[in-house]
Amino acid sequence: MARPPITPIDWTALFGNANPTEIEVGTGKGLFLLNAALARPNTNFFGIEIVRKYQLYAATRYAIRNLPNVKTTCADAKLVLRDYVSAGSLAAVHVYFPDPWWKSRHKKRRVFTPDFAADAARAIATGGRLYIATDVEEYYGVMTAIVGAMPAFKLRPEEEQRAAPRTEAGFATNFERKALETGGSVWRAVYARTSEPVTVVADPVE
Repeated sequence: MARPPITPIDWTALFGNANPTEIEVGTGKGLFLLNAALARPNTNFFGIEIVRKYQLYAATRYAIRNLPNVKTTCADAKLVLRDYVSAGSLAAVHVYFPDPWWKSRHKKRRVFTPDFAADAARAIATGGRLYIATDVEEYYGVMTAIVGAMPAFKLRPEEEQRAAPRTEAGFATNFERKALETGGSVWRAVYARTSEPVTVVADPVE
């Protein structure tokens, strides 16, 4: 039997409006999206979480507060971006504290790969943003090496602190809070989507 054609997500139909849409990859318990949705009611937020119990926990938080501008799904974010997000349909993609998957045999589980970055670039409209943050310096080096080699993105260092989730403002993820409370460091970067074509660069981990 032939596989039915994949239909990209219609953001206007999903949210009932034509407001800009942003995706968070790996929502965890949903703290970032909760505060982002409250602070920016005219922006739609779509959270993707691969662990069902966390996705349900986050969805419950949003439902209790009756937030119409945030929705979630339990899925593999790499597949969602690749197959279900139309080109240029997003205002931003947020990737905060992805699991580094230290062991080489787990490399295939790593979220932030050259293919993922290319799919994010395709999905983000020109002028949109890619936000990344991690408490693992080595992983930060991998992510910035990948994105930095792509003409489709331009680093915006002046936006890093202004746009970064801040604990005192309630925008921190649970991972960020844990890192800061234990005296750890957090590395962040913000990239703007240029009008350059999307390319898949070499994987610096190989």
